[in-house]
Amino acid sequence: MIERVAVLADIHGNRLALEAVLRDIRGRGVEHIVNLGDSLYGPLDPAGTADILMALGAPTVCGNQDRVLIESPPNAAAHASLDFTLGRLTDMHLAWLSSLESIAVAYDDLFLCHGSPTRDDQYLLVEVEPDGLIPKSSEQLQSELSSNPQSVVVCGHDHTPRTITLPDGRLIVNPGSVGLQAYTDDSPYPHVMQAGSPHARYCVLSRTDDIWQPEPVEVVYDWNAAAELAGVNGREDWVPWLLTGLAE
Repeated sequence: MIERVAVLADIHGNRLALEAVLRDIRGRGVEHIVNLGDSLYGPLDPAGTADILMALGAPTVCGNQDRVLIESPPNAAAHASLDFTLGRLTDMHLAWLSSLESIAVAYDDLFLCHGSPTRDDQYLLVEVEPDGLIPKSSEQLQSELSSNPQSVVVCGHDHTPRTITLPDGRLIVNPGSVGLQAYTDDSPYPHVMQAGSPHARYCVLSRTDDIWQPEPVEVVYDWNAAAELAGVNGREDWVPWLLTGLAE
């Protein structure tokens, strides 16, 4: 029986953050890892990140921006990060992305999705309203996840670490983002996501007597180097997000 699993999400091509997180995982003696997607898209080091993840071989699902990469031919849109990422990935990298499913079950008891079980571009834990972000109630979430019997649902996409215990005892765990601690978005309404510090984030799930306990982890890495790289590669907006974990 698997007793400890590290949960990663939203690496966004930040190889420096990923390497620091993997060192921390090894230092804790955790042998199993799952990855919730949005692994490569961003103005940092998508190819280096892909090489590490492919060698790692961890159960991985496809995120919404992973899907954009495999649906978009090179130079398909005038978007700095899309063109940058596609310009550095090989056919082998794209084939790996194309092999990923949108949802998966790992180690019998973990349900993996990037956004929600039905949409990779939908936040599971919050609703975006004109007035801001509205957390969903545990009762609403239990209803939405009624067809998912696993003890733990792990999700990413909003880059914000959070754990919810449902009325029936199941857990929903968002580990936060490995590679990008804040961002702004205009869909469906303008909103901000921010973790509040630049640390790379992941979560360790530990199981004792069939009960899972999440441990959020924050890891120091060279976010100054990551921010400098983002600026050089045409995403000045990423610079404060990477340096501070704040987007407003």
